[in-house]
Amino acid sequence: MNNYDSHFNLGQLIAKYMRNELTDQEKLQLDEWIQADIRNQELFKKLTDETLLNNELETFSATNKAQAWNKVRKSTGFKSKSGKPRWIVYAAAIILLAALTITLNKRRTAEQPKNMANLHNDIPPGTNKATLTLADGSIIVLDSTKHGQIARQQNIVIKEDENGKVVYEPANASEASESPATPAPAETIAMNILATPRGGQYQVVLPDGTKVWLNAASSLKYPATFTGSERRVELTGEAYFEVAKDPSKPFNVKTASQTVTVLGTHFNINSYTDEGTTKTTLLEGSVRVTNNAGQSVKIIPGEQAINTLSYINVNANANVDEAIAWKNGKFMFNNTDLQTIMRQLSRWYEVDVEYHGKAAQKHYMGRISRNVPVSQIFEILKTSGLNFTINGRKIIVKS
Repeated sequence: MNNYDSHFNLGQLIAKYMRNELTDQEKLQLDEWIQADIRNQELFKKLTDETLLNNELETFSATNKAQAWNKVRKSTGFKSKSGKPRWIVYAAAIILLAALTITLNKRRTAEQPKNMANLHNDIPPGTNKATLTLADGSIIVLDSTKHGQIARQQNIVIKEDENGKVVYEPANASEASESPATPAPAETIAMNILATPRGGQYQVVLPDGTKVWLNAASSLKYPATFTGSERRVELTGEAYFEVAKDPSKPFNVKTASQTVTVLGTHFNINSYTDEGTTKTTLLEGSVRVTNNAGQSVKIIPGEQAINTLSYINVNANANVDEAIAWKNGKFMFNNTDLQTIMRQLSRWYEVDVEYHGKAAQKHYMGRISRNVPVSQIFEILKTSGLNFTINGRKIIVKS
C-alpha cells in the first residue's frame, strides 16, 4: 500500500476491524499488510489505540486546521517525504477510522454543534468505587486508594491490592495470632456483599481465586470461605466472571431469574431488572443456564443465553465484544436502541433520564471509551437530530 487510495482503503479495513465486520478476504488483506513491515505493525497499534483515537477526535475539532494536522503528524510519528507527504495519507486513515468507529458520517468541524449548546454542565464518567458489607453488618467504603489489609473474618484476611482489587486470602500464623477476629459460630457462614453504586465499578478475587468484575449498580453476595460441595454466589446487575477451576465444587451464580452452573470458565451475566431479559454470554469453557421455570440450556463459547423468564433462547452468534465492552472500559453500540443506551449512561454516569416528546426509535453503531464526559457520548447520538440538555444530574432527551 503506497499511494493515497490504498491508504484510504487501509483506513476502511481498520475501521471494519474495529467493528468486527471484516470478511475473510479483508482479514487476509489486512494481515498481509500488518506482517509486511514492522512499521506497519507499529502503526496498526496506534490506529487501534482507544486513547490515541479519542485524542485525535479532539484534535479534529480545533479551529486552526493547520495546527490540527500538525498534531496528527506528531502523534503518529511519521514525517513528510518527497511527493505527497506521508503523514497526510496516514492522517486520512486516522480520520476515516475515527469517523467510522464512532459512526460520525462526516469529519468534525470547528463549528460547535447546535444541539450541544444546552450542555452548560458536563458530567464526568464513573470511577472505581464500591462498598463491602461484612458478615457482622459493618460497611467498608472502597475507592481503590486503600492498600493492604482492610478487614478480617474468621481465618480470612481481606486486602485491597495495589491494583485496587479486593482479595480474600487465608490468614497466616502470625496474622491469626494478632488481635484475632471474634469467631463466628461453627454453623454460621460469613456472607459478604460487594456493591457498586451508579457511577461505580469494582473487582474482587474470591476465596477460591475466582476473579469478578462488577459493573455499575450491581452487587455480589458470597461467603468469606467456600465450604461444602459447591461454590455459590448471588448477583444483581452485571458482572464478568473468570471462575477458578475446581471439578469437585461446581460454581453457581444465582440471579433473580436463573442459575448459571460452571466448573471453571469465563462468562458475563447481565441481569439488570430494567433490561427485561437476563443475558449470559460465554467466552471460554461451558456453562448451564437454568431459569426459575426449570428450563435449562447449555452454551458453548461465542453463544449467549437470553432468559425472558418464560423461556430461554440461545444466540449462537453472540457479539462477545459487545457483551464485555464495559469490562474493557468501552461502550459498544451494535444496532443498539436509544433507550438501551440511555439506561447504560444512567448507570455509569449516575444520572436520571427524561424524554421530552415521543421517544425516538433510533438505533446506533459505534464504540467509545467509558472514560470520557457524557457530552462526548452525545457526539454519537446527536447525528440522528436529537437534542440533549444536562440539568444537574438529569439528562433531558428532546426529539
